[in-house]
Amino acid sequence: VPEAYIVKGTAKILDLQLPDKQMSKSIGGQGVLWLLDDPQVNAKKIRSAVTDGETEIRYDLTAKPGVTNLLTILSALGGDSIETLEKDFAGRGYGDLKAAVSEVFVAMATPYRERVLAYLEQPAELDEALATGASKARPIAAETLAAVYDRVGFLPATR
Repeated sequence: VPEAYIVKGTAKILDLQLPDKQMSKSIGGQGVLWLLDDPQVNAKKIRSAVTDGETEIRYDLTAKPGVTNLLTILSALGGDSIETLEKDFAGRGYGDLKAAVSEVFVAMATPYRERVLAYLEQPAELDEALATGASKARPIAAETLAAVYDRVGFLPATR
């Protein structure tokens, strides 16, 4: 069984308004970024993210969970290490950090959003893509199912 590849630093992205909670659809609200939302809506959510009363941008999960969350998101999406980001943002304010997170998030989410919306606007094209994927997966799944049926003692499907 293959091991899951989960980057420890980004395994849990925190809510933008409740930085002590994991970002999730059950919380909802202004602290969750939805990939299909208008990019300007997500940018506004990021600009409204909770920080603290200080001005220093540094990674400190206990004292600065909101800032730490923004640094984590920026690191994950931008590719720079947290240490590099802390140096880059030294002497700068939270507005600069939020603007950078907004920019990198919108750049990542926009192509995905556009592709999904294009498929949703063309149901026939979506059905064709799903059918193509199913036809590619079917032979692979048939081999796996045959092996499972044999080991469990079931008769093979007659489709």
